[in-house]
Amino acid sequence: MISIEKIEETALTLMDKAAIEIPQDYLDGLKAAASTEDGDLSSFVLQAMLENYEAAKEDRRAMCGDTGVPRWFVKMGNETQIEGGPIALEAALRRATAKATNGVPLRPNRVHPLWRTDHNNNVGIGAPEIEYGYEPGGEWIDLITVHKGGLFGSDYRMLFPSDGIEGIKRFYLDSLMAFGKRGLACQPAIIGIGLGGSKDICMTLGKRASVLRTVGSRNSDPKIAEMEDEFKELGNSIGMGAMGFVGKSMVVDCNIEVGYCHTGGMPMSVHAFCLSSRRAVARIHSDGTVEHRTDPDWFTDYQRRDTVEWNPVREAAE
Repeated sequence: MISIEKIEETALTLMDKAAIEIPQDYLDGLKAAASTEDGDLSSFVLQAMLENYEAAKEDRRAMCGDTGVPRWFVKMGNETQIEGGPIALEAALRRATAKATNGVPLRPNRVHPLWRTDHNNNVGIGAPEIEYGYEPGGEWIDLITVHKGGLFGSDYRMLFPSDGIEGIKRFYLDSLMAFGKRGLACQPAIIGIGLGGSKDICMTLGKRASVLRTVGSRNSDPKIAEMEDEFKELGNSIGMGAMGFVGKSMVVDCNIEVGYCHTGGMPMSVHAFCLSSRRAVARIHSDGTVEHRTDPDWFTDYQRRDTVEWNPVREAAE
């Protein structure tokens, strides 16, 4: 059984890591972009970003003044038992969020949508969001915190099957141009695209594609993986670089996730996980040991299963 004390302790550590330490996959992607960028202002911004990340880690200060809106993704093995159950788990994550807001510190960004009141700790009605996933076998919990920008940098459109790949490309480029020209996202960004599902699931797919996939990872469907490569190149061909300046480093990577949708439509969402890419992950085992990493490993074969029953032997054979 996994203790609540260990969950809260680990969650606090993750909040600190996410705000201060850039994930290695994004850092490597940014360095690659900086090595090829030839736009004067874009090159300057990229170099300033890299220096800022080093300073943040050395001084143990948040890498960006806007620390986004903390949220949690929780995945666990099928045999996992939690002291106090899921209610205690959620209470521990809310406590960790509140403590980290004052301790790291994080900017208290959460307010009531109408009255604009707040508790000064990023906790409130529906906040922080906690989303769940499960895997066959094992007794462990993966805690994933993401401090995602909570204003702009996302869009949605209901396309139709007849729009095809070209329609997807048009909306993708429309979104990137709006993000860059109107200052709706801080580039270079990890772009997540959600295709299919219902309207809300489409947005969820795109959001998860942007924050739970690492730079360089590819969809397990080879055709979608080819699209990801093509869309990364396409996004960097529009003449925009870091922070919307002239350049060719708009997109650090492009990740695409899909879900089955209504036969008459093709929902699509586009999300930018900004240049801070605040993400941290840890696995807590039943014996209390904790393993930290930066790859959420969310989109497993099980998460992308396409059958009624889960039979990994048959899935692998296909």
